[in-house]
Amino acid sequence: MTQHTTALFEPARLPGLDLPNRLVMAPLTRNRAKADGTPTPLMATYYAQRASAGLIIAEASTPNPVGQTYPNITAVHSPAHVAGWRQVTDAVRDAGGRMFLQLQHGGRVGHPATSGLTPVAPSPVALPETIFTPEGHRPAVVPREMTAEDIRTTVADFARAARNAIDAGFEGVEVHSANGHLLHQFLAANTNLRTDGYGGPVAARIRFTAEVTEAVAAEIGAGRVGLRVSPGNTVNGIAEGETEELYPALAERLGGLGLAYLHLGYADPETPVYRKVRAAWPGVIIANPVLEEISTEGVRRASEALLAAGADLIALGRPFLANPDLVTRLRLGASLNEVRDRYFMYVGGAAGYTDYPALDTQPSSESIVALDGDRVA
Repeated sequence: MTQHTTALFEPARLPGLDLPNRLVMAPLTRNRAKADGTPTPLMATYYAQRASAGLIIAEASTPNPVGQTYPNITAVHSPAHVAGWRQVTDAVRDAGGRMFLQLQHGGRVGHPATSGLTPVAPSPVALPETIFTPEGHRPAVVPREMTAEDIRTTVADFARAARNAIDAGFEGVEVHSANGHLLHQFLAANTNLRTDGYGGPVAARIRFTAEVTEAVAAEIGAGRVGLRVSPGNTVNGIAEGETEELYPALAERLGGLGLAYLHLGYADPETPVYRKVRAAWPGVIIANPVLEEISTEGVRRASEALLAAGADLIALGRPFLANPDLVTRLRLGASLNEVRDRYFMYVGGAAGYTDYPALDTQPSSESIVALDGDRVA
């Protein structure tokens, strides 16, 4: 196969961290942790298989019990969580990789059947859809509106979780303010009805995300902290309002901290908000492209368009999920494995997780059929 030369394979750098290429494995919730949120040895295998990524951003991990979203997601607020994650980071480091950990509080995206707790949120506005729990899909509950003390405690929980992540061997953390979870709920006008300085005008709606990020940076150093946002994303019932004002304002408030990066989910270089954020942000931008097709050519085309539009690193989710050797495949122009969606979440086990073949271990078509034959409970 012919090797392809592109900026995707050039070395890059974050503060204090050299990256061998510009391809980032995006955080992907896979529900393979223990019920209490402790990472498992299977997860160590999964991430070590993908250690050729320039950077791995590990899946969303909760900073406190009430922040839990779904069953079997990871957490990072107890010694057992730290020890479990240490097995993962050791395995990735032994395979030559580097990892950040995403910190995520679900806010109203949670359920008492999963966490044993009533979810909290900026305002008592329920998720307008069902949510998966250990008992199957259940109607969402109305969250409890966070008090001023809840806000202060949650900020402190994020900072403590960041310290735990460093103790677990991560190079840094990513604060998750996207995809309709707690921090994004504070940004959005339809989920944040507050009048106390954390809601209303743009400057107030960005305050919670800014304060969490500032506290995490103060705890572990700004150069070890990234922030993920997804401007205009409507997942989990979000309607932001004033999107083109929100994100440049957030970039301007945090731009002087010296953060490791700003991560833009569902980045479209043709949109005004992308151009405004790129202009406002003085540091590294990780951009997660909207892929029209998950193919070698589709991934390369979308990624190179973002690099041309000022992105520094490219985050890919499903392509890394199905291709542990994605960097090699893109470099050689080799075809990609197809994602087996039914093994994505809630099913546990190795199927659709650690059994995707690398180029030198491609099974026969009969073997692939056998692998996909039985659903893992």
